Amino acid sequence: MGRLDNKIAIVTGGNSGIGRATAILFCKEGAKVVIASRRDIENKKVVDEITAQGGEITAIQADLSKMEDCKKVVNETIKKYGRIDVLVNNAGIGDRHMPINLCTEEWYNEVCMIDQYSVYYMSKYALEYMEKTGKGSIVNVSSIGSQGIAGISYSAAKAAVNAMTKNIALQYSPTAIRCNAVAPGPTPTPLNAPEAFKFFNKEFADACAKHIDLTVPEAQAEDQAEAILFFASDVSKAITGQILYVDHGCTLY
Repeated sequence: MGRLDNKIAIVTGGNSGIGRATAILFCKEGAKVVIASRRDIENKKVVDEITAQGGEITAIQADLSKMEDCKKVVNETIKKYGRIDVLVNNAGIGDRHMPINLCTEEWYNEVCMIDQYSVYYMSKYALEYMEKTGKGSIVNVSSIGSQGIAGISYSAAKAAVNAMTKNIALQYSPTAIRCNAVAPGPTPTPLNAPEAFKFFNKEFADACAKHIDLTVPEAQAEDQAEAILFFASDVSKAITGQILYVDHGCTLY
């Protein structure tokens, strides 16, 4: 038996990186998966890949920084499957390590709308249906950047994700609805590929790097997916409100 047999799961940002790895793993474990992302061509590639492997997956094109699109993803999932068992809030844009004096209001808002507000919107609307069944698991993808070792906007957004995780868990702790978070360390994904570094503020990125042990191995997207699977599955049914750092210990010192 798969660890997610017959579960209905939404994975936002599911067409690349950690989201793609999570969608693949979830389907292998028996879930029916809905991915939601802006890039329709990339969505279709993941659907074709997983379908060829025998998995059941649907893609919805959506801009998850918009409340209406988040509601659309939830409603279309309910229309197709009738319930939501697992929500993985993975959608996000990468950090540029912009310190407060260099971070524009436009960039701050863009990061927070996608990395923070999408978590709020998706959780709010998914919970309306989880409440009807009395059970469900929300897994938020945070970051070691939530500790402040990233740009001001990214640090703020991911710290908010951690706080929302605990707040939702507290509210629903009397029920079988759980909320946890995975906080990845450095993980090779398109968001931090070498070509993305040209947009980074190198000086502040170097300052942040002094507080991270970069001699440890990098975690892979598949490592993050396994941690997400743990929280999504019933083996963690007694765990809620927890932040799991998946970073080979690079922030322990």
